Amino acid sequence: MTALCRDCFWQGETAVRRCPVCASPRILAHDELDSLSIAHMDCDAFYASVEKRDRPELRDVPVIVGGGTRGVVTTCCYIARIKGVRSAMPMFKALKACPEAVVIKPDFAKYKAASRHILGLAADLTPLIQPLSLDEAWMDLSGTERLHGAPPALTLARLQARIEAETGLTVSIGLAGNKFLAKIASDLDKPRGFSVIGREAQSFLASRPVRILPGVGPAMVASLEKAGYRTVGDLARVDVKVLAEQWGAHGLRLHSLAHGRDARSVNPNEARKGISAETTFNVDLAEVAALEDKLAPLCERVARQARDGAVAGRVVTLKLRSTDFKIVTRRRTLPVATQTAHTLFKVGRELLAREATGRPWRLIGIGLADLVDAATATADFFADAERKALASERSVDAIRARFGAGAVTSGRILRARSDDGDA
Repeated sequence: MTALCRDCFWQGETAVRRCPVCASPRILAHDELDSLSIAHMDCDAFYASVEKRDRPELRDVPVIVGGGTRGVVTTCCYIARIKGVRSAMPMFKALKACPEAVVIKPDFAKYKAASRHILGLAADLTPLIQPLSLDEAWMDLSGTERLHGAPPALTLARLQARIEAETGLTVSIGLAGNKFLAKIASDLDKPRGFSVIGREAQSFLASRPVRILPGVGPAMVASLEKAGYRTVGDLARVDVKVLAEQWGAHGLRLHSLAHGRDARSVNPNEARKGISAETTFNVDLAEVAALEDKLAPLCERVARQARDGAVAGRVVTLKLRSTDFKIVTRRRTLPVATQTAHTLFKVGRELLAREATGRPWRLIGIGLADLVDAATATADFFADAERKALASERSVDAIRARFGAGAVTSGRILRARSDDGDA
């Protein structure tokens, strides 16, 4: 099989413009179609698509999911993207680009339910699924041909159709020989796309900018471009020793990626990198007390997620966004991993004190990184304070589980809600 129809699942040995059975133009063709088995599945404009599914009257309307006029775009539908709206764009800029857009506040409980449904359908095909977020995951279908009576490409095409039929949502799929290439492929033909990258990977990557490589952020892009490496092909042509001398182990990885190589396996047990929460203020805040009032409920939210996920974090991260949209991040490594709001707030307010020097801020966030199994997190003999805080907060969790989320709250959080008009 080197060609298949994504609508009726016809299979053929030669590429055709239209399916000979159903006349569909959605033909997937590649010489390695029956041998590649690593996939990346990415939901299309996920949050916005869930909202449109649940509100059919919005089907042909630009939709933005995000905060108020001072917030940022969480995601947006493809109609809004055509108008120039992008994720993480300040809301005032998004509404200037697309003033007719319908803005919807995020409903993460609804998005999580949709994500569980989609990942559950994928789990029917293989246990080797590694989620990256609510709306994307890697899959390894190696060795599933006999189980499903079809090569991975056909199995994935059937999954794509099943997800759309059962959930009303669409996904795009990338199929390749490794995780890096599969993720790139899934973004080539959105929405409802299915793209394949095989042995042509190096030539395909050659003209792409270096920012396409995983782990290459803005600072690294600047360093690479300063050294004369603007495209992936530039990196592929240079001797690996040169890259190793300039960037050490990262240089070695860049050389492998530039040649389309990625040895990482799809690991369902790979730990989450972190947990975080943030909020954008209705008005800029500069006073320490006001900033701490916003920080406290975020600490409770992050700590509760950590306890629910049975993880603890060794690193506390503080995020601030200034009025000119520049982001400041600060982090501190803890002697004992935590999953308590007590420790998060204590460390977070210490990091905040260094930055709250009268400058106004429009956003604050707190997070946990370097996550570990919570079962061993407080085993340290010197972690008495952490254990006591954890016992107290677990008691609060139990009360909230029985009587509702608002059954117990702190005075600081009540004050913060009152200031926002929520209490």
